[in-house]
Amino acid sequence: MQNKGLIKVFAILFGLVCLYQLSFTFITSKVENEAEDFAVERIGEDIEDYSALRDAEETRYLDSIGSDEIFAGITYNNAKEKELNKGLDLKGGINVILQISVKDILHGLANNTDDPAFNQALNKADEAQQNSQDDYVDLFFEAYNNIPDARLASPDAFFNRDLSNEINADMSNDEVEPIIRRKVDESITSAFEVLRKRIDKFGVTQPNIQRLGNSGRILVELPGAKDISRVQGLLQSTAQLEFWHVYKSNDFGNFLADANNRLKDLVNNEQVETTEEVDTADAETDDDLDELLAEAEEDTSEVSAGNNPLFDLIQSPGYQGGPVLAYFQPRDTAKAMEYLNKPQVRSLLSAEQRYAKFVWGIPEGEQELVGLYAVKGNRNMEPPLSGSVITDAQQTYDQVGRVAVSMQMDGTGAKIWEEMTGVASENQSQIAIVLDNIVYSAPGVSSGAISGGRSEITGDFSVTEGQDLANVLRAGKLPASADIIQSEIVGPSLGQEAIDSGIMSFVIALIFVLIWMVFYYGKAGLFADVALVVNILFIFGILAGLGAVLTLPGIAGIVLTIGMSVDANVLIFERIREELAKGKVQKDAIKDGFNNALSSILDANITTGLTGFILLVLGTGPIKGFATTLLIGIATSLFTAIFITRLFIDGYGKNNKSLDFATGATKNLFRNVKINWLGKRKIAYVISGILLIISIGSLVVQKLNFGVDFVGGRTYTVRFDQAVNATEVQDALTAQFGSAEAKTYGPNNQLKITTNYRVDDDGSEVDDEIQEGMYEALQDYLPSDLSFEQFAATGGGGNQGIGIMESMKVGPTIADDIKNDSFWAVLGSLVVIFLYILLRFRKWQFSIGAVAAVAHDVIIVLGIFSILYKVMPFSMEINQAFIAAILTVIGYSLNDTVVVFDRIREYVNEHTSWPLGRTVNSALDSTISRTINTSLTTLIVLLSIFIFGGESIRGFMFALIVGVIVGTYSSLFIATPVMFDSVTDKSKIEKKKKVEEEETESTTA
Repeated sequence: MQNKGLIKVFAILFGLVCLYQLSFTFITSKVENEAEDFAVERIGEDIEDYSALRDAEETRYLDSIGSDEIFAGITYNNAKEKELNKGLDLKGGINVILQISVKDILHGLANNTDDPAFNQALNKADEAQQNSQDDYVDLFFEAYNNIPDARLASPDAFFNRDLSNEINADMSNDEVEPIIRRKVDESITSAFEVLRKRIDKFGVTQPNIQRLGNSGRILVELPGAKDISRVQGLLQSTAQLEFWHVYKSNDFGNFLADANNRLKDLVNNEQVETTEEVDTADAETDDDLDELLAEAEEDTSEVSAGNNPLFDLIQSPGYQGGPVLAYFQPRDTAKAMEYLNKPQVRSLLSAEQRYAKFVWGIPEGEQELVGLYAVKGNRNMEPPLSGSVITDAQQTYDQVGRVAVSMQMDGTGAKIWEEMTGVASENQSQIAIVLDNIVYSAPGVSSGAISGGRSEITGDFSVTEGQDLANVLRAGKLPASADIIQSEIVGPSLGQEAIDSGIMSFVIALIFVLIWMVFYYGKAGLFADVALVVNILFIFGILAGLGAVLTLPGIAGIVLTIGMSVDANVLIFERIREELAKGKVQKDAIKDGFNNALSSILDANITTGLTGFILLVLGTGPIKGFATTLLIGIATSLFTAIFITRLFIDGYGKNNKSLDFATGATKNLFRNVKINWLGKRKIAYVISGILLIISIGSLVVQKLNFGVDFVGGRTYTVRFDQAVNATEVQDALTAQFGSAEAKTYGPNNQLKITTNYRVDDDGSEVDDEIQEGMYEALQDYLPSDLSFEQFAATGGGGNQGIGIMESMKVGPTIADDIKNDSFWAVLGSLVVIFLYILLRFRKWQFSIGAVAAVAHDVIIVLGIFSILYKVMPFSMEINQAFIAAILTVIGYSLNDTVVVFDRIREYVNEHTSWPLGRTVNSALDSTISRTINTSLTTLIVLLSIFIFGGESIRGFMFALIVGVIVGTYSSLFIATPVMFDSVTDKSKIEKKKKVEEEETESTTA
């Protein structure tokens, strides 16, 4: 192998980079464990609602040491930003898809017209969307254009004052359509920006928000979010854009000083009361955790002793005459607002300031300090001007080329704006632009009252900041609702259980593979084990470096990669053994073995990679995580098997050391196998035909158990304090909802409950109604002291670990989309594979054989799920995870098939005088050791995940286990025979007849 030195350097450097990337995860994990231990010591289980109090204590601890250096300049805060991201199923939290109502946007752009034609087109678009994948805007335009004489540029549609600068009465429908599309897209972008800003307030460390195409759908993932009801409320509430007059900082200088003095006594009294309740044992604890927190607590104790409760939180004052009263650290904003809103403190405000409202700004500067503003409120706390008057806002440039934001208001807003800007100009004060109680900008007015409703905001903006402000301003007029059409909520305790089970399955699978490779290949297997460990390091390091999200299916993908990564080493070692058997010296055998195996390795991994890529493109959430780890694992497995293993083997053989690629028990295993595989193809055809008929029959008669992913509905994982009878619970729920299903899910005190009650209705009030109904129906099975709030608190009833552990909702529209995407994913993978094999082997017969085997495998897996879903003690739903399993089965089946085909192609070129039947049989004989080795290893790994990997992926693993068994069978008895029988070349036909005669003679004999 050439360039060994370069490969060594690269491998070492890349390994160090991976260790560096993973070090952040180790650091944050260590600190968070210390915080958890500290919270447990401080708050005992005998305290009411101790779980929530511990969470708050952990947060305070982490805030107090967040900026302290831990190692080499690394703090907890910056390590947290770079750690390996954990997904919803491992960390708990919420994952939702929001549908921004494009119908509402169109109606708003038309000034809420009552025109019958316009509203008829909207209703037609509603109906069409139920069974269409097209965007709502396209459906609306299609319906509107079908109405005789209907014109988009009519005063009853989009030719109105708000759009008069862009649309005139002479425009055709084709000319108006792109303008409306742009306006709709701007509105959705505004909604996206509003949601992104809101999410920043949740305190979630690794949020993810992204637009899903042009459908008006927005994906929001908040791993670790605990206050689920608050998250749902904020995500669905409409944007509140307001304009307020602002007090100057010097108006509140005396108030802040008086407030600080008043707080000295208030905080000191509270501290004394709290101290009396603390157990004396806490004061005696002097372990490292208390020492770490001691410095942070010194400030609090000093405050309570009479220092400066408010002033100690202020990082810097606002400038004289400006709108900012003072600047604070983000972590101190909640405490400062709590101080300022105390009745004893607000009583210090002067008579004209008594309605003042304190509001935070957005983080500014390198330190991201947050400014405190005081807006001029009134008795009803209604703003002088709301965002509903904004008709348009754009990022522009002023006369001297500075970034600016221009905005246009309607007639009503223009009059009020003229009054407000007149007052601000006269008093040399500012007007705050407030969105969802956050001040985004507080511009001054330098040129007198602004009339006409068109204004320009200038300041020290970047282009991005100007665009963001324009989005905020446009959001104020957004007339669209945001409905949750798909959601998944996982409690943190269930996430921890998933981590524990995932790690256990990972360790067991790894140990088995390491031992098996040494047992089968001796010292060479030990070298493969080292490469495997390096491979795992690379996978996790790349995941951390890319900022990818690790999910439970992702862990399954890694464990599956472990099982499949031995395939490359097995291929190499088997080829080396063949070369040694031919009498070649060890050095030449190793060289030829690696070279001869390379083609099969590349073909097998490319076909698996293609299915993984389709999953990555079409999958969402956990499925995308599975595809990501699978693709990364394929790439790293190739590198470690081809280069790292080769480095060890070449290095060992430098001093003429003998290296047997086998042990005493396996040296002659599968060495002289001679099986007439093609002679058994007719029996295989009969067996497969029977299995296919049974499978198709079950699919027609018994059908499949489709999950809510595909049919819509709501599903809940509910845990009880005792074993429950699923049938009895199902009867109680059916009486409540009319339709419900309950199945044991893991332990016998946990059920998976599914209902399609009010499946067509979105909204939090419907979710609440279903949870309340479920709570009522389950009263006989729940503890008498468990309140509804505890039952519905995702994560298990507060401290009791009972109630709703996770939930999922899928609306019927998105369920149809998921179903269609899944269909195209499977069909697309078959087409891509057919074309790749056709391109690679240059014979359509190979493609036919491969696709026939894959179709055979998919139908049988579906059939087994159809036959067994009513009797198996675990969930066998057809959902997105199952589609991922099907695509993985396709990839694995092809992996096997391509290795066999590659050997057939090689034998055809080497033994040109052989009949095709002999060539095929010999090729299958030569690959049987690799086939059994890889299949057995992968099966054991899958069984490890199936048994120890957690309930949520048990059905997923069962599909893979069935797929590996059926895929191994089909590569030997379906793909190759179909390829053989489809050969029509005359010379080949003669050879086929000859081999068939030989088969007949041998059978007769």
